[in-house]
Amino acid sequence: QVQLVESGGGLVQAGGSLRISCAASGRTFDQYHVGWFRQAPGSERDFVAAITRSGESTHFSNSVRGRFVISRDNVGNIVYLQMNYLKPEDTAVYYCAAGDSRWSVLPEDYTSWGQGTQVTVSS
Repeated sequence: QVQLVESGGGLVQAGGSLRISCAASGRTFDQYHVGWFRQAPGSERDFVAAITRSGESTHFSNSVRGRFVISRDNVGNIVYLQMNYLKPEDTAVYYCAAGDSRWSVLPEDYTSWGQGTQVTVSS
């Protein structure tokens, strides 16, 4: 089991950038793949990005590919999501999640979740 805490959300204008972080506790952090999901009011929780255990591969939804970057620091136990060229439709609560099996775009395939951090993009 790993505990996750997101931070770094806030208000940003369209076209701007923001980096949010997912801090993990536990000595086995490098055994987990990590995903970022987001959920807007009244909508389902959607996949955003994922990174494998050692960071050798990354994966993105079509809506953020080319704009967002996911990275991880397995020494500091932190996963980052760098969000660039933000759009109003990126507005959502962003959650990080960890899983000990294969990475997935499905929320149900992750076992640990953070509390979420709000990202609001104004036009």
